[in-house]
Amino acid sequence: MNHFLLPDGAGACADAGRRYGAYAMEVLINDCLKAGGQRERLEAKLFGGGRMFDSLKDVGLANADFAERFLRDEGIAVAGGSLRGQGGRRVQYWPVTGRALQRPVTDPSALPLVAVRRPPAFDAGALELF
Repeated sequence: MNHFLLPDGAGACADAGRRYGAYAMEVLINDCLKAGGQRERLEAKLFGGGRMFDSLKDVGLANADFAERFLRDEGIAVAGGSLRGQGGRRVQYWPVTGRALQRPVTDPSALPLVAVRRPPAFDAGALELF
C-alpha cells in the first residue's frame, strides 16, 4: 500500500523521494517482485486524489492522473477504486483477500482527535531546582 504527497520530483532519491509517487510505486513493485510476485499477476486499486483545498493547486488531481498513467505504462491492471472528487477518504485494506473499504471524510469535525499534552502554565516567580 502506498500513500504519497506528490506525483514526482527532481532528484527523487531514497531520503527526499519518499514523498513522491514515482519513488513509492517503484519501491512497492520491486518489493512485490522480490517477494515472489509475478508482474503479470499484479493488480492495483486506486483511492484518493480528492481536492482538499480550493485555494491551492489541485495536487490530488495530479496524483490521480499520475497513478493511472504509471500503472498503465507498467502494464498493471486497475481492479477498482475511487479517484478525484472533493475531500479525503479513509481506506481500510485487507491484503490477503484484496478487499478494500472506503469511507469519505467530508466533515473536518469527523477527523479523529489527537490528544495533545500541554505543559503546565509557567509561573514566572517560581524556581525549581533538580
